[in-house]
Amino acid sequence: MPEAVPVRMAAVGLNHNHIYGMVQSLLQAGAQLTAVHAPEADLLHNFTRAFPQARTIPEPDAVYEDPDIDLILTAAIPSERAGIACRAMAHDKDVMSDKAGMTTLEQWQRVKDTQEATGRIYAIAYSERIASRSTTKALELVQAGAIGQVIHLIGLGPHSLRKDMRPPWFFRQATSGGILCDIAAHQFDQFLAFSQEPEPIIVHAQVANRANPDTPEFEDFGDVVMQGQHCSGYIRVDWFTPAGLASWGDTRLTVLGTEGYMEVRKNLDLGGRPGGDHLFLVNDRETRYIDCSGVELPYPKAFLADIRNRTETAMSQDHCFRAMRLALEAQALANA
Repeated sequence: MPEAVPVRMAAVGLNHNHIYGMVQSLLQAGAQLTAVHAPEADLLHNFTRAFPQARTIPEPDAVYEDPDIDLILTAAIPSERAGIACRAMAHDKDVMSDKAGMTTLEQWQRVKDTQEATGRIYAIAYSERIASRSTTKALELVQAGAIGQVIHLIGLGPHSLRKDMRPPWFFRQATSGGILCDIAAHQFDQFLAFSQEPEPIIVHAQVANRANPDTPEFEDFGDVVMQGQHCSGYIRVDWFTPAGLASWGDTRLTVLGTEGYMEVRKNLDLGGRPGGDHLFLVNDRETRYIDCSGVELPYPKAFLADIRNRTETAMSQDHCFRAMRLALEAQALANA
């Protein structure tokens, strides 16, 4: 596909608001939004009001069979995303899915097999890294050797519940996949990106419902211990962000190296600095605060270039699938 020809995309499934960020980031990178399909009238109304250029397609078959659509984006109910992805790839479309890309290891295998058979690009929008300017900068510094070899990561993913605003599928295990499958997919992606571990293992995983007895299948807390060849890690995710915090979650990443460490404060700085994207770096030469609000996000343009050139520069297929497999394995271990 020549660079002058924009990547044309369609949205199928609007059940999570992440679809808005996914679409907007690719529009800013030069893609065109041409169509949308969703069975829920209210979600469709809100989406087309935000993106009036998207024509509404009542039947999903017409989206998959449209030769002018190159890329399918989906933020459907998590348990439905694998089916949408496989169908899209079988119709020669590339795919970007919200996380979690799938909710079971069986779905994971089906999506992976379909991707390998079709040669299409399958991506998961691990937004806590690819849409985070501070995390992008931290990874750049790690790759430049700012803290030596990475030996440990702590990934914290607290979220605000806003329970009265959540749909019923959100509280069911079969449709949501569980807290480690869902939120912790971000942390597994970051662990692989920063550690470059080829095959880390899950040492410990647990989930719990601590404060929501009226929704017994819902998990409001989970944590994981991981071990690789040279790097270990700890992940904690939860739905306990207090209403008084000026953000949906004080998400953090701490990266320990042999020559220093970094802490990424993605959404806010409790010390009082305004906005998000804060990075703190300590090594043998300095202790430094870095404002990352102006850091460029390379992923969207690289992803569109991969679609045009059939390359894997934005994220390799191996990385994409390994991060999601780790999340699913941790979820299965915790639920066993």
